[in-house]
Amino acid sequence: MKLDIAVLSGDGIGPEVTAQAIKTLDAIAHTFNHSFIFKEGLVGAIAIDQTGNPLPDETLELCVNTDAVLFGAIGDPKYDNNPSATVRPEQGLLKLRKELGLYANIRPVKAYETLIDKSPLKREIIEGTDISIYRELTGGIYFGEKKLSKDGTVASDLCEYSKEEIERITHLAFKAAQKRRKKLTLVDKANVLESSRLWRKVVTEIATQYSDVALDFLFVDNAAMQMILNPSQFDVILTENMFGDIISDEASVIGGSIGLLASASVGNTCCMFEPIHGSYPQATGKGIANPIAAILSAAMLLEHFNLLGEANAIRNAVEKALELNLTTPDLNSTNPLTTEKVGDFIADYILNPEDSNINFENIHVGQSTII
Repeated sequence: MKLDIAVLSGDGIGPEVTAQAIKTLDAIAHTFNHSFIFKEGLVGAIAIDQTGNPLPDETLELCVNTDAVLFGAIGDPKYDNNPSATVRPEQGLLKLRKELGLYANIRPVKAYETLIDKSPLKREIIEGTDISIYRELTGGIYFGEKKLSKDGTVASDLCEYSKEEIERITHLAFKAAQKRRKKLTLVDKANVLESSRLWRKVVTEIATQYSDVALDFLFVDNAAMQMILNPSQFDVILTENMFGDIISDEASVIGGSIGLLASASVGNTCCMFEPIHGSYPQATGKGIANPIAAILSAAMLLEHFNLLGEANAIRNAVEKALELNLTTPDLNSTNPLTTEKVGDFIADYILNPEDSNINFENIHVGQSTII
C-alpha cells in the first residue's frame, strides 16, 4: 500500500516524538513492503511565529490532499500565560478538526500488565482495564457562540448539538462496541443540560439498531468517579466534546503515564492521529519525552487503513519495550532510555522480532539495525 501522510509535528516535544512514530512507520514499510511518503506542514505556535497563523492555508491544503495526518502537539508557555492573546496555537487545532470534518475522537485506554504498579491507582482497581473512549470533536461548548460583555465582566459559551452530529458518532461507537465486549456507556449530564437530554434521546433511539450491545448511562460526575473506583467496568464510552476531553485525560492515570495514550480523529473522508499528552515544553530537547503514545498513534493510523497485521507489529514491539523496561524516565527512573533510543528499539524490534536480546544490547550500547 502507498500512503501520503501529512506530518504536523507542531510545538514542544511534538517534533521529537513524531520523529519516532515516523521511524516506526518506516520500519513497517520496509517489513511489509509498503510505501509511506511523509510531507511536513506547520501548525500551532511555530506556525504563528513563522506566518502569524496557527493553521496556514498551505498546511490545511496539505492535510486535505493527503491520506492521513500524523500530528505531534501544540502549545507554548508564552500563549498559555497570556490570556489576552487573540491568536493562539489551539485555534489551529480546533480549526483543523472543523475544516477536515474530524467529528469523532477515539482514545484507547489500557492497563498494561507490566506497568500496573506504575499507576497511582491500586492493582486490584485497574487490572484488566481496556476502554475505548468515543468523544464528539467538532460540536458543543468548544465551538459554540462565545460572548464577552463590553466591560469584560460577563462571558458565555454556548453548548449546542444537532441530532445529526450526535447520530454520526453514535453509530461509530456502537459498531466499535460490537467488535469488543458489546457494552456502550453514554456519559452526559441529562439531569441538568438540555443538550445532554438530546444526546440521551438520540442514542437511545439508535440503540434499537444494535440489539447485541448493552447500553447504559452515567452522569459525567459519577463517570469521573467510576473511572477511578472501577475503570474495568467500561468497554466503549460515548460522550460529548468537553466531557470527553476531561474524562479521557483523567483516564491517563490508569496506564501510569499520559505518554502512553494515543488517539485517532476521524471524519467521513479525513483522519488524523496524535498522542494526547500535549507539548510538554519543560521537556523540549531533553530526550526525556515518552514517544510511545505517538508510536501507538501510528498503529491506529495503520489500523484505520485495515493494515491490522502491521498495527499489531507495532503494538507487539511496544509491549516488548515495556516488558524489558526500555522506556523513558516517566516509567523508568533508574535506568531510562532517551526518546530516540526508545524509538530505535521499537523500530528495530519490528525489523528483527526474533532477535530481541540482540536488540536489547544494541540499544543500550547505542547501536541499532534500523533502516
